[in-house]
Amino acid sequence: MDAKKRVWLSKNEALSLGITPKENEKNRNQARYSVKEEDWEYIVTQRMNPNQREFVEVIKKLDKNGNLVSTTEKLQSEPIQVPEGFEIAKISTSKTTGQQWIQYLPKKEAQEVQEFDIDSIISKYIKSVKFSKTKPIKKSKDFDVATITDVHIGMETNKYDNSMYPVSWNYKEVIKASEMIVKNIIHEKESNDIYIDDLGDLLDGFDGKTTRGGHDLPQNMTNEQAFDCALQFKMNIVEGLLGHYQNIYVNNICNDNHSGAFGYFVNSAMKSILEIKYKNVSVTNHRKFINHYYVNDVCFVITHGKDDKSLKFGFKPQLKPDSIEKIDQYLKQNNIYKKSKLIVFKKGDSHQALFDMCSSDDFYYFNYPALSPSSQWVQNNFKKGRRGFVIESYKGLDVYVKPKFINNDK
Repeated sequence: MDAKKRVWLSKNEALSLGITPKENEKNRNQARYSVKEEDWEYIVTQRMNPNQREFVEVIKKLDKNGNLVSTTEKLQSEPIQVPEGFEIAKISTSKTTGQQWIQYLPKKEAQEVQEFDIDSIISKYIKSVKFSKTKPIKKSKDFDVATITDVHIGMETNKYDNSMYPVSWNYKEVIKASEMIVKNIIHEKESNDIYIDDLGDLLDGFDGKTTRGGHDLPQNMTNEQAFDCALQFKMNIVEGLLGHYQNIYVNNICNDNHSGAFGYFVNSAMKSILEIKYKNVSVTNHRKFINHYYVNDVCFVITHGKDDKSLKFGFKPQLKPDSIEKIDQYLKQNNIYKKSKLIVFKKGDSHQALFDMCSSDDFYYFNYPALSPSSQWVQNNFKKGRRGFVIESYKGLDVYVKPKFINNDK
């Protein structure tokens, strides 16, 4: 026999469970009833969310053998009106009364890129770039790494013309930044192979929103303009290095809190174009929150720091015990401890350059600066900040870190 609880119910609550109401106790608007555990859980849920439920009477018809042949729903009141901005998430049925209740949740806005003429955008990049190959150098290092993150293409830094530190971040400045990156990488070149890691937030948003549909983001480009600019930015960096490296490997984080699916479309177009045009270029688009790849005895674990949907609090600039545990679980799950001699955990999002080689005995914890200038919100809530990118060279298990900061005064 199912266990029952003695609980206080109002007359309406008793009716909702198919129980004949009793007279309320003296000086109370409730009476005591014996109900099943599952019915009590339903009442508790109803009390917590009284505006998210509507009741439906279910009429079941059985044939002479007792088999269900049809089920119809009869509303106890007016037809259910789904609140604007919400959708039906779940319909549950009471085993005892046959009644149903409906749970609403806010609608998930589909991240769809519409009205893009992608073919015409991509066609501009199909022709191969002519370049003069340089002779392979006598390697002083095993490989080079260039890391960019938080480019935030499309972000308006001075929408109301009252920014504390107004800096232009338009198409012209984004392309200029790509040329600066190429120039510095060539200057710091110490090997014949380079890995280019983009740690996410390539674009500032889609339709002026983050991936989670949060607060409005001031934008200075349309979706189409941002797409075109981002693709040009990425193509410039790779094609600018073609004559200087024998092999170019690109890793793009496509799970972040600003670009999301929009960033993936740009990186997917980039991958298709580059891998068709150049045999010495390889592009990997990473869709998970945390990802990794190996170069010799080094494993690079890469993430943006926040994901596109669920993670409310991401990885912090300073390595915390809960972050160490989370990273350790990932390393164990993927058997990385046994497959590598050096582990470098790389993240963006915080817009800070911090290279921690001591807090963990098992891995380095590297934060990378944003390439974009600070948004007006960041300027007002924090400070002007430093922006840039980072070039590294690896020799065995030794790493040589060379941050490159950009002057904000323009």
